Amino acid sequence: MTRRADIPDKNWLPGHRGVDLAARTGQDILAAEDGVVAFTGVVAGVPVVSVDHPDGIRTTYQPVHATVRAGDTVKEGEPIGRMATPSSDHAGLHWGARTGKDTYINPLALLEAPQIRLKPVMRADVPGRRRS
Repeated sequence: MTRRADIPDKNWLPGHRGVDLAARTGQDILAAEDGVVAFTGVVAGVPVVSVDHPDGIRTTYQPVHATVRAGDTVKEGEPIGRMATPSSDHAGLHWGARTGKDTYINPLALLEAPQIRLKPVMRADVPGRRRS
């Protein structure tokens, strides 16, 4: 993540309505969840893809050159476009989510918590350490 969400209390206040994720130009951008493509096009000079999901959430991805069309059904993990060249305002992919017309949420809240497994390290296995 290159920039965190900063969802303002009021929509007219400044903030960052999503997160920026590291992505390289030309990289496939994948649907976060099953859904129907709601919009593909250019907004204020930036290529955008939006997907409506069954739970009522709309996710938006920019700058992304769409490889899908409005009305297409997509599955989680399916490519929906390719990363365009980011603007100077954002580094990488901007991923946003909203639950209503103007109700933005942090899209990271949509992800399942990772399962972390730590392995014990034996003292003798640590490089550069001497046995006591």
